Amino acid sequence: MPAPSRLRSASRAVPFALLWFAAACQTNDPYALTMTEQEIATAGSSLTCDSPLAQVHCHARAIVGANGCPRGNPAPAGFGPTQLRSAYKITGSGSSATTIAVVEAYGYPTAEADLAVYRTQFGMSACTTANGCFRKVNQYGTTSPIPDFNMSWAVETAVDLDMASAICRNCKLLVVEANSASFDDITAAVETAVALGAHVVNNSYGGDELAGSEYEYRYNYPSVAFVASSGDVGFGQGVQFPSSSDYVTAVGGTTLTAASNSRGWTETAWIGSTSGCSFVFDKPSWQHDTGCEGRTVADVAAVADPNTGVAVYGPTSDTASAWIVIGGTSVAAPIVAGVYGVNGGAVHTSSDPYSHLSGLFDVKSGLTGFCEPEYLCNSGVGYDGPTGLGTPNGITAF
Repeated sequence: MPAPSRLRSASRAVPFALLWFAAACQTNDPYALTMTEQEIATAGSSLTCDSPLAQVHCHARAIVGANGCPRGNPAPAGFGPTQLRSAYKITGSGSSATTIAVVEAYGYPTAEADLAVYRTQFGMSACTTANGCFRKVNQYGTTSPIPDFNMSWAVETAVDLDMASAICRNCKLLVVEANSASFDDITAAVETAVALGAHVVNNSYGGDELAGSEYEYRYNYPSVAFVASSGDVGFGQGVQFPSSSDYVTAVGGTTLTAASNSRGWTETAWIGSTSGCSFVFDKPSWQHDTGCEGRTVADVAAVADPNTGVAVYGPTSDTASAWIVIGGTSVAAPIVAGVYGVNGGAVHTSSDPYSHLSGLFDVKSGLTGFCEPEYLCNSGVGYDGPTGLGTPNGITAF
């Protein structure tokens, strides 16, 4: 367990808001036409991991069709690797000496095959078990038995693999599948990822921080970069673990649009980006905002708005995969994990962005709710809750 001095007294657990995602997507043929940018901008979306019984929920949001299931496209819709690398000024491709692990719940039998479709579409080299680039294990680190398929978490896994690939083309990819969406299982998978040599561990999930805090020690490896999505419920629902731990770089979300400015892009805070104050963890020494007595979420951000979403190749039903458009801070987190991967050198801590502000684009507008002080839910000049210090401008902040 974490040292007692790291924990603040807490008298209540913070509730986690849920929205329903269609659970019965057993057959879902792709639409005949690929969504246009305008259609994506006005489409409805839904959380993927929405089970009210789960302790931990992933933070992916899928553009859905009229049936409430992920809307399959015959070709990529949404931002691809070229746009993402342009937006965040990523010029390097990383090294096969670096491994990015993605920690998930449940199984995804077609993970390797679906990843191959994404990488082939965007001109990347093969990342397979055969060539040593791809590896998938259970929470104990063995290749069998693999947990049962779960479509919601399989979509999440597809997001993580595709976004890590988009940013760090040459990094090796390790998928660690936990037996269930519980903190006990999923944090065991985190430790397995470290034991198997991961340099970066991506965690696109969260849950009640009081329940998760007893597992914080499993994220305390100074030689490994831990990244976690902040959540998709905006301000006022409480922050989530593991993003509320200062062992982890907490990643909020933005709305990303092309623009005719020197950068070529603009960003505002995405309304769903979770931010706020930890009721469990003390404020780290490197965080100096005054509106929270404890740890403030987030640290940095990347695109998360499903209406400016990314192209992912993943499950649209129990038996089929297609091109889908995904948002949520589950997109933002593996993008930042990929930036850590491209950096490649000695891995740092979540304090690093705070001393490398020139490596970040400050996000100065957008809100996630109403709060006092306003910076906890409104983006502005400098640090703010929804987007932290800003979004990657190259790799120097990571």
